[in-house]
Amino acid sequence: MIQILGRATSINVRKVLWTCAELDLPVTLQGWGTGVRPTDTPEFLALNPNGLVPVLLDGDFVVWESNTICRYLAGRQGRADLLPGSPRERARVEQWMDWQLAELNPAWRDAFVAKMRGVQVADSLVQRSVRAWNRQMQILER
Repeated sequence: MIQILGRATSINVRKVLWTCAELDLPVTLQGWGTGVRPTDTPEFLALNPNGLVPVLLDGDFVVWESNTICRYLAGRQGRADLLPGSPRERARVEQWMDWQLAELNPAWRDAFVAKMRGVQVADSLVQRSVRAWNRQMQILER
């Protein structure tokens, strides 16, 4: 049985759970992270030295980083529709996964933590975050 360490409210954990659902793969979610169980314990840091969720346990195999977990699961299940074998087709999938992590996530972060989590963030940073999010959404729509 595959185990995912994290919390369903984390966007990166949600991405992994969504991949598992697409693969019709049964998983167990162990609650770790903000508001559940701290990830700065020696037990968790032995699995992921970054102290972040998600972490995947597949028997004695441990993987962290949400995009890597998603690629591993698609490959494990032989799902070429999600992770193509052709270098060009695979690059198309991976560029969007990496774009989401490198461009999209940072774009919305300040606005999200200010508006949804109630964290004090300078209004100028929130406005910049909203503009950046809108630019990223235009790219996605095109």
